[in-house]
Amino acid sequence: MTDDAIFAAVGARRQDLIGLTQDLIRIPTLNPPGRCYREICDYLAARLMAAGFAVQFVRALGAPGDSDAHPRWNLVARMDGALPGPCVHFNSHHDVVEVGHGWTRDPFGGVLDGDRIYGRGACDMKGGLAASVVAVEAFLAVRPGFAGAIEISATADEESGGYGGVAYLAEQGHFAHVDHVIIPEPLHKDRICLGHRGVWWAEVETKGRIAHGSMPFLGDSAIRHMGAVLHEIETVLYPMLAGRVTAMPVVPEGARASTLNFNSVHGGEAEPEAGYTGLPAPCVADRCRIIIDRRFLIEEDLGDVKAEIAALLERVKAQRPGFAYEVRDLFAVHPVMTDREASVVTTTAAAIERVLGRVADYVVSPGTYDQKHIDRIGRLKNCIAYGPGLLHLAHQPDEWVGVQDMEDSAKVMALVLADLLPAA
Repeated sequence: MTDDAIFAAVGARRQDLIGLTQDLIRIPTLNPPGRCYREICDYLAARLMAAGFAVQFVRALGAPGDSDAHPRWNLVARMDGALPGPCVHFNSHHDVVEVGHGWTRDPFGGVLDGDRIYGRGACDMKGGLAASVVAVEAFLAVRPGFAGAIEISATADEESGGYGGVAYLAEQGHFAHVDHVIIPEPLHKDRICLGHRGVWWAEVETKGRIAHGSMPFLGDSAIRHMGAVLHEIETVLYPMLAGRVTAMPVVPEGARASTLNFNSVHGGEAEPEAGYTGLPAPCVADRCRIIIDRRFLIEEDLGDVKAEIAALLERVKAQRPGFAYEVRDLFAVHPVMTDREASVVTTTAAAIERVLGRVADYVVSPGTYDQKHIDRIGRLKNCIAYGPGLLHLAHQPDEWVGVQDMEDSAKVMALVLADLLPAA
């Protein structure tokens, strides 16, 4: 089988690739709360069963967010070849984030304008999902008899951690017989993403004592205590983090250092209910909470990351009478990075060069994606992210994916199948 046969098979499906992407965008799989998950799984199941795949619907019962109103549905489709051999699995998440403001086009219209298809999820990652489906169909048209197996999954909740999607599948053993995983996240068609940084989310709460706002000296302001914590982070921790640079090829450049973000700050009285127009009551805040989002490097240890925050809080406590605090873990993910010599990496790199005529670039994502669950729970290291789209367009208004980028990525993925799954 020549590369030209693969290229022709993918190219012949260009209009189908456009239509599939548009159809997927038009199913508003918003997360939260988790809308239309079964609808998109049903749509994909009909197509894949027509191509000869055996299809399984998996609801992540008991996972975060799963409810009868918004069940966490996942689709796993499998085709076994004529002879035993390795299994190649394409995993895409089907959920998308909220629409937000600033759109000039219908977020769920799937409008084609020139080479671009617009819509929420076009880039992240329904374009990648469509490209992987078309790549598989083109490969099967050229090599109907192959050794091994092909799987395609469409999974829930990646945008909220993946616990109702890939994590649940991994816990149920769905990756036990998989050899290679490609996740078509939008890292661009000439890049292979080897992994991602680590993350630790935690809630830090400072405690005070309520009193009348006209006599604040009778109370103890938790907000002032939190101000001292923020000052210590600003003046001591931030300079330390900026000085730590990883050898991981993280993009963009600024993410090669350790980072910390404040996701939220809440102190004092709760926000008034909708419709309330009165003034707040005069009280000293007895609680203040921040959510910290700490992204750490493969060279850092999670225990040390947590101990660094604990030591910072203890320094503040030593300086402030009455200072009391509590730290609550929310979740943590360790950094992961697939070896450049892994077979799925070298095969994809060779395919990129054959399709695009240039050497593949190797990157690491600044944020986590579902590779974390395949690596840690599924115990499968042979996993990469590779797909069409520009990462900076994800979650933005007027999000789009390029048709040519999808077609080129589909050619790469089809070539990977041809190289990893021999003829029967």
